[in-house]
Amino acid sequence: MTDKPNKESDSVSPDSSNEPRFNRRDIIRGLATIPALAVFLYSYMKKSALDSMRKLQVMSELNQRKKAPAVLKSSKPGELIRLGVIGYGWRGAQDLKAAGFASPEWVAKAREGVNRNRLDKRLETYLSQEDLNLALTGVCDVFDTRREQGIAASTNDVRPGGAIQTEPAKEYRNYQDLLASDDIDAVIVTTPDHWHAQITIDALRAGKHVYCEKCMTRTMSEAIDVYDAVKKSGLKFQLGHHSRASASHEKAKEIIENNILGQVTLVEVTTNRNSPGGAWVYPIQWNSIEDAYLKYSDARFATPKTLDWNMWQGPAPNKHSFNLERYFRWRCWYDYGTGLSGDLLSHDFDAVNQIMDLGIPKSASASGGIYYYTKERFPDLIKEDRDVPDTFQAVFEYPDRGLTLVYSASLANSRHRGKVFMGHDATMEVGSGLTVTPDPQSTRYKSKIEEGIINTALPLFSYSPGSKDIDGITSASAKYFAQKGLVYTYREGKRVDPTHLHVKDWLDCIRYGGEPKCNIEEGFEEAVACHMATESYLKGRTVEWDPVNRKLI
Repeated sequence: MTDKPNKESDSVSPDSSNEPRFNRRDIIRGLATIPALAVFLYSYMKKSALDSMRKLQVMSELNQRKKAPAVLKSSKPGELIRLGVIGYGWRGAQDLKAAGFASPEWVAKAREGVNRNRLDKRLETYLSQEDLNLALTGVCDVFDTRREQGIAASTNDVRPGGAIQTEPAKEYRNYQDLLASDDIDAVIVTTPDHWHAQITIDALRAGKHVYCEKCMTRTMSEAIDVYDAVKKSGLKFQLGHHSRASASHEKAKEIIENNILGQVTLVEVTTNRNSPGGAWVYPIQWNSIEDAYLKYSDARFATPKTLDWNMWQGPAPNKHSFNLERYFRWRCWYDYGTGLSGDLLSHDFDAVNQIMDLGIPKSASASGGIYYYTKERFPDLIKEDRDVPDTFQAVFEYPDRGLTLVYSASLANSRHRGKVFMGHDATMEVGSGLTVTPDPQSTRYKSKIEEGIINTALPLFSYSPGSKDIDGITSASAKYFAQKGLVYTYREGKRVDPTHLHVKDWLDCIRYGGEPKCNIEEGFEEAVACHMATESYLKGRTVEWDPVNRKLI
């Protein structure tokens, strides 16, 4: 006599009569024979439920409801914009790549990277960016080699969208000739800082929209001149702070707007780099100009024949004879740049200004010195002492906001430190992602801390680029992943170059109206703050901003 089939335990799979299908009762019966595993799963499920409850309560407390993910709007324009670039150094090449014109050299290196490491996504990211419907019609540089590289980028057949520009960009050694051209609508200015103001003003007078790299100007008076010129022109101006497109900065701004940190009284931002390149002691093509003459006399390398030195110096306050060290390492001298203040502090100041809308500080106090990168320490590398410090601190006061912003930098140490926003109720650290950690003495979260809903040993929540929104933190493993940084930002789960998004923002405003994200108002605030810090360092005293007379005192 055979037993009747049990409909629960002996049910079969609809796909195969030979494969048993287990149901919940079968699993429970099985677990009953393995007590240790049953206890483990019970504990795991209980913890999971507790974590979910904590997450819901934390997110409810923080007013961070799930929102629709950010959308990458396609602007697929019908009108072509003709673009010119003035200054095709390293940053100029990066900005043009973001616009869709990568140099053949960059493409070759990116392909080599993919061959060595399949996880190298540089080329894939570049090719997947939006075709911005541009024509690169003019390239200006005082150095023949860089100018030729920019022209080669204009007709590179490796481009987003697959469109190929058959007509190469025209070459210019004098930027005035480029601005006089009728086939250019907008310009990207990526010269050294001492040329920013004059070229920007001349471009606006010529009716060209301007995307200018930071620092906006070399001096305070130039910042006022550029501000007035932009306001008078009615044209679109974007300062090249591409971190404005960072997803983590946008989330950080939401957190500040929701008052999640409580009153923020101190913000710390930092720069740490520990290499000659990080201190702007870049390689020089030849040890001496004589070497260049002896080996190459055919206009390929930087010589008085291939580099228009007088044009390059231009408005610099102190003139020098032909000097490759000053040309390749111009950021090391105040004749051409703005030092740690305008070159690196500017990134962090603009990020904090974007997140908190701080505006211009009331006062700035700065100090520092040239403590490491001297020709005495590096006689084979450095021939001429710099006057820009390699160690620098600046303190900005906002008494009306009850807040101090502190910047510190060392170019002889590489310890990573993010942007830290310290509030009464929580602390937020922002990098490629962000974390918010509750303060044990918080007034706002006191009851939830006491009830065990908020654990002060873990972040309150975090945001990592690539995720769709802020997520609650209830485990150490989640904390680990939240702390990992990424180079690129993300939109709709897609990896994107933030410079591409920043250039696109400028172009969208040209086509459709509106103000760029780092427009002249934002740019002026950054320029004034940076010049305040530089002035304080050079004069050895606290500097204040006079908003009525628009001057430093």
